[in-house]
Amino acid sequence: MNNKGRQAGGAGNLPEGIVTTGMWLIALTVMLPTLIEIIDTSVVNVALDHIRGSLSAGIDEATWTITSYLVSNAIIIPMTGWFSRMFGRKNYLVFSITLFTASSFLCGIAWSLPTLVLFRVMQGIGGGALQPLSQSILLETFPRKQHGMAMAIFGVGIMFGPIIGPLLGGWITDNWNWHWIFFINVPIGIISVMMVLLFITDPPYVRQKGIKIDYFGLLFLSAGLGCLQVMLDKGERADWFSTGYIVALAAISGVSLVLFVANELLVAHPIVNLRTFKDISFTSGNLVMFFAFFNLFGSIVLLPIFVQKMMGYSATLAGLVLGPGGVATLIAMPIAGRLVTKTNPKALLAFGIIMGAYATHLMSQFSLNADFFTILWPRMILGLGMGFLFIPLTTMTMGSVEVQDMGNAAAIFNLLRNLGGSIGVAFVTTMLARGSQTSQAELVGHLTPFDRNYQIAHGHALNVMRYLGYFGRSLSGQAATGKIYQELSRQASMLSYNGAFRQLSIFMICILPLVFFIRKAKHEAPAGMH
Repeated sequence: MNNKGRQAGGAGNLPEGIVTTGMWLIALTVMLPTLIEIIDTSVVNVALDHIRGSLSAGIDEATWTITSYLVSNAIIIPMTGWFSRMFGRKNYLVFSITLFTASSFLCGIAWSLPTLVLFRVMQGIGGGALQPLSQSILLETFPRKQHGMAMAIFGVGIMFGPIIGPLLGGWITDNWNWHWIFFINVPIGIISVMMVLLFITDPPYVRQKGIKIDYFGLLFLSAGLGCLQVMLDKGERADWFSTGYIVALAAISGVSLVLFVANELLVAHPIVNLRTFKDISFTSGNLVMFFAFFNLFGSIVLLPIFVQKMMGYSATLAGLVLGPGGVATLIAMPIAGRLVTKTNPKALLAFGIIMGAYATHLMSQFSLNADFFTILWPRMILGLGMGFLFIPLTTMTMGSVEVQDMGNAAAIFNLLRNLGGSIGVAFVTTMLARGSQTSQAELVGHLTPFDRNYQIAHGHALNVMRYLGYFGRSLSGQAATGKIYQELSRQASMLSYNGAFRQLSIFMICILPLVFFIRKAKHEAPAGMH
């Protein structure tokens, strides 16, 4: 390994014969806290009702335990590179894990909803830095020729967390209580801090002395991303821009982010170096990542809602629909990690995008008669596609970034990935509500005595009810009409799911041309690694 690679990861202090072992130890060190941080973004969802009851809060109040974490997490992610340069990456990593661990304990002992929300904010501040820090350390530790495998390791954590989070949260809540979804982080966090102290060292270019604090950048970024995340999380329930506070959040977010961009381009030491976007390959890669996670999170939010509300599945069966897709991703990633240096990574990326678009297209063909495997199969295709998309995309996007800029680039990359997921979820939930209303209005137009299909359906429903003896003759006509309207509502909802999945598929296929603008990474020599 060259000197830069050894300094970045700390493997240079190890004898030459066991450098590979040192690299894997570093990978385990940074992925352990990152995995529990990602799990914590979704683990609370399934325990929300228990938390609400325990703390005597309404359901809208209880959702702030999720929103507060996401907001603080989103604000910290783009600041990670700047904090690393100011305080040193190892110091900042230790601080982040320590804060995340301590706030997890405090969340577990929270005695009221306001205290839980406060501790969740602290937890998000600690956890937000872990993803970009882990990614930058892995990319600097592994030689460029092995970046595919490094990102396969990172990708397993990124994809595995949202899958295991709800399952783990549900099991712990049912068998113990909701406090333990936070307490389990504590021993893992302590072990992680010890491993960072032992195995991680800072390369000399990471910490820069004399950096001035960009106060305006901090203010504009915090206000812009904070208001944006709250707006995305609460918008659908508040009927979006028909509600005053959503309009206010949108205005504050928009103005703040515009001022943030202007400020960052003018100051000498910006919090986020936006000049990185001058690289067309880096910019294109970030756009692809944004829409890939827009598609992924949108679809994995819609699927469990669809199978439970429309198909009558239990929560366990809904989990079984999602689970195999995650397994497909975990299988695909190591394969893609090996192929990315042996074949054209653009071909792998295009394959992943096409598979993702095809999977959501299949989901748009669902009907109320779909069986379990008809629903399961597209989710597995999506998981396969995401495995082949994530590795070449990350490798090529970060491949043109200089090693000293890796922290800043990783922070931007992770921010856009998370924003893609948040906006994707907001988009599909809005499409679902609005699409159902539109479809229902169109279908109701056919519920007239002059429509032949309505006459047939009404007569059939009437005969069935009379045969079964459920209604007296005087009420049977109204009952038949009600039964038909109930079925119409189900069909309208089904059409709204079809439309939402179709839009996800269209967005996904539209990013395919961006593949041509992403350059293949230039691999280093193996640098003594065999």
